[in-house]
Amino acid sequence: MHSDTTGSWMPVALSGDLPAGTVMPARIPAGSVALWRSASGRPAASADRCPHRGMRLSHGFVRGEALSCIYHGWSYGQAGNCLRIPAHPRLAPPETIRVTTHRVEESDGLIWIAVGNPLSQPPRLTDFVPLRSLTVLAGVAAIEAAAGAKANLEGLLEVGEDAGNICLLLSPRDDEETLTHVLIKGEAGPAECTAASRTAESLRRKAEGLQKKEITQ
Repeated sequence: MHSDTTGSWMPVALSGDLPAGTVMPARIPAGSVALWRSASGRPAASADRCPHRGMRLSHGFVRGEALSCIYHGWSYGQAGNCLRIPAHPRLAPPETIRVTTHRVEESDGLIWIAVGNPLSQPPRLTDFVPLRSLTVLAGVAAIEAAAGAKANLEGLLEVGEDAGNICLLLSPRDDEETLTHVLIKGEAGPAECTAASRTAESLRRKAEGLQKKEITQ
């Protein structure tokens, strides 16, 4: 939610949800992206469309430091350049064959994608431990109402000790859907993590109920 005159950072996934050598879909205002991590552990974000036939790259696979399309195997580097066309193994792919890429930063167990050109780095969340992510079919206002608290400019909503001392990092997709990252304040054991997860699910159901009520009024 944080923004400035040139851009902002959007938290799109937990680090633990993207192991080395994997790819997953994510969404930013510019559209769907393929969020992937190379074999060496570097995260990257590419437009979710292969220039060849338009197949989603998030359906593809990672080999080494490249993301490959599942359809015909065209491979792309983290800079977006085409590295290999299997049907023409001796051809050096021209520079004009590229996928759009987005700036990615990873810190404190979260992966962020730049929207525009932010002047600063993503906010640090050193006091929190990421637990899980969930999609809430409600806008930020409904989630705030369900939690009885307001999110700050960075999208962090502190629920409070009565709800298990958890925090929600809100990443709105539109007025009726919010990607929500559940964070625990400080260290927590298995019992505390389970309680925090149940609290988050309860808040999700309450927020979605409020959202539906608002729509029908």
